[in-house]
Amino acid sequence: MTTLNTNAPLDAGVNKLYFAAWRWHFYAGLFVIPFLSVLALTGMAMLWIAWIDGRDGERTPVLPQETLAAVSAQAEAAVQAVPGGTLKQYVAPRTPDVAALFRVDLDGDATMVAVDPYTAAVVETYPRRSGWYDFADGLHSNLMLGVTGDRMLETAASLAMVLIATGLYMWWPRETGWRGALIPRLRGGRGSWKSLHGVVGIWLSLFLVFFLISGLSWAGIWGGKMVQAWSQFPAEKWDAVPLSDDTHASMNHARREVPWALELTPMPASGSPAGIAGVTGSIVTLDTVDALAREIGFDARYQLSVPQSPTGVWTLSRDSMNTDSLDPTSDRTVHVDQYTGNILADVRYEDYSLAGKAMAVGIALHMGTMGLWSVLANTLICLSVLFLCLSSVILWWKRRPSGANRLAAPPFPREMPLWQGAVLVGLGVSMAFPMAGIALLTVLALDVLILSRLPQVRRVLT
Repeated sequence: MTTLNTNAPLDAGVNKLYFAAWRWHFYAGLFVIPFLSVLALTGMAMLWIAWIDGRDGERTPVLPQETLAAVSAQAEAAVQAVPGGTLKQYVAPRTPDVAALFRVDLDGDATMVAVDPYTAAVVETYPRRSGWYDFADGLHSNLMLGVTGDRMLETAASLAMVLIATGLYMWWPRETGWRGALIPRLRGGRGSWKSLHGVVGIWLSLFLVFFLISGLSWAGIWGGKMVQAWSQFPAEKWDAVPLSDDTHASMNHARREVPWALELTPMPASGSPAGIAGVTGSIVTLDTVDALAREIGFDARYQLSVPQSPTGVWTLSRDSMNTDSLDPTSDRTVHVDQYTGNILADVRYEDYSLAGKAMAVGIALHMGTMGLWSVLANTLICLSVLFLCLSSVILWWKRRPSGANRLAAPPFPREMPLWQGAVLVGLGVSMAFPMAGIALLTVLALDVLILSRLPQVRRVLT
């Protein structure tokens, strides 16, 4: 096995920037690989659970009949199945052969009740957000560690951008041509693994950047503080409709359910003559609001949230993130005054900002909710990420000095030309992705303040 002496001096002819990039690639990978592996595995699990079994029991089968029971009768049966509970939401069936779903809350716990829409008979009940999909989603979102897990994953995703940039720099064809960069050369040994790792990496890089960016847009710092904060739907488009103190994010439960562009936007408030004509007649009920939903274009599956306070509103929604449809450009949210039945707001995909539109489509692609083709495509990407993680470990194992009790990191050139450019790149990444900047500064501080003064520890880590 050929090994590399990581302490050997670099010749003048060696591309020193290459070795610097390799070293950063190595150390970024040490941190990123475990997290990318978890994200790929849980993402793939969520894809197939949602496609095969559904996320909220929306595939519970029923026998189609000629006449539907009133939605209010179905809701009454659902509430009776959870004595003392409060109706929160109605999810219309996607097809004629599946059950209607009702969310009923009791003492802070949410229960989903599947009801036969033809007979109003309760088919089954189960705690909301308690299935295997939700277990995988908890790991995928924050490692089930809350804010701490969110920050850890944001740091890993940010450093993965460094990993991609350094990997592309190292694999970019200089003398070998594009054929060797895009088609693997399988000659056996470490060379074959290196070729496969580089080829898969260069093909995957663009897709991986997309997945990282769309995922980071949900993260607490880069997404919540930097991107989403200035990309939200402008509340002034409500046309002087009274606004509540609550934002749309208050409608989330356990995971993100409200469209990204609306999360930070205030909810309209009931109790004024504002809005345009909606529910016909003098009584606003679950049945008349459902009839309005069908009248204004909500066909098949859609979600209806029930007012929960004196100023609360009926909310009709359909978006691909919640698997209501396969087309993110058909996303729509409508708010209805609980007293007058007037439509207070009707927000469609066309009303989103450019960032909001990008996220609506990006989330659908990220989650694979655009049909079987997106499930298969995302599965291929997840498998490719897992291969990159595995092959990187194999490459390190084959390269390390035999019997060495250290990480055997690639050597760092003592004199590196164009170091100012490398610093500017690092500053750019740090400004674009704050958690990556914090991680890079932490590593530099550790190297300068601690490792340089502890030669034995430094030797193990290099």
